[in-house]
Amino acid sequence: MEKILVTQPFLPPLEEVEPYLKQIWENKWLTNKGPFHQELEQKLADYLDVEYISLFSNGTLALLIALKALNIKGEVITTPYTFVATSHTLLWNNLTPVFADVDPVYGNLDPEAVENAITPNTTAILPVHVYGNPCDVKGLQEVADKHNLKIIYDAAHAFGVKVNEKSIMQYGDLSVMSFHATKLFNTFEGGAIACHTEEMKTKIDHLKNFGFDGETTIIGTGINAKMNEFSAVMGLLQLNHFKEILHKRQTIAERYRKNLKGISGLRFLYEMAGVDHNNAYFPVFLEKNYPLDRDTLYQKLKDQNIYGRRYFYPLISWLDSYQNRPSSHASNLPEAEKLASQVICLPIYPDLDLEIVDFVCDIIASHTNR
Repeated sequence: MEKILVTQPFLPPLEEVEPYLKQIWENKWLTNKGPFHQELEQKLADYLDVEYISLFSNGTLALLIALKALNIKGEVITTPYTFVATSHTLLWNNLTPVFADVDPVYGNLDPEAVENAITPNTTAILPVHVYGNPCDVKGLQEVADKHNLKIIYDAAHAFGVKVNEKSIMQYGDLSVMSFHATKLFNTFEGGAIACHTEEMKTKIDHLKNFGFDGETTIIGTGINAKMNEFSAVMGLLQLNHFKEILHKRQTIAERYRKNLKGISGLRFLYEMAGVDHNNAYFPVFLEKNYPLDRDTLYQKLKDQNIYGRRYFYPLISWLDSYQNRPSSHASNLPEAEKLASQVICLPIYPDLDLEIVDFVCDIIASHTNR
């Protein structure tokens, strides 16, 4: 059997791409807020039900700029259970990451743990909607309001997610997205920031374009983080197919849940009440009564050409750049430590054959008596 990876990017039919390429060649406008860039910003704002979108060349640069745009200083409380870009952007902005523990079910930042981590130097909270499952947005906002903190959501996994009919991108001061090739909505490489005011949108746009305001005026020390026209085209075409993408992912997730239900020692995530999910990932967690440990099952899947991923392992708090910080101690992060030792994300992408899903489930079930 061919190698089955944890994800595979959705690509629109080539015949849909060609007319856009001809237009780009005719325009000779490859970057610097071209017509497709402008069109995608507006269509994303409409689709995600937010006031303003600013497009970026990748999600990490978008997160760097989000922190700059809100003038964040000092300490930022964040999660160790995420991709390392989340905390790296804090170090790149000369900020101090402070890790707080996560909830034991979905792996999102725990508001109570956040409140316990606040010091006089805390200025912001940087939560992640892990696997696209929404954080406790109400609880986190209450903590932020009580202590006068900003919230920047790392929404890299959460494209298209809604909570009680409200776009997840409407929460917090800013929400940052990734459109990397591994994401369910991709522009090859790309990202975006969702914001709520025209003033903030203008500030973000200045920061991602060297600080230029017009042809010769530079009003700040910005960088180059703009999305190019080809990536914008890919985004426009992805949007045309996004309903289909979501439907296929939902079908695969339902097949996994049906097949894996009742396996002793195996836990997977059910959908959250009132949430429109995007099924960006399908994580399973191996608990003590499963016959194999996580890494043994991970290798047995690989032996059958099934390449899951241990998202998120290792914890960021275990890495050299972070492990000597007081908040990185294992006693401060018991739930995150536990999840990192249990998780395997199984393959999920629109073109994944359901027979492969059944095969993956058979491997997992073969080591148990159900």
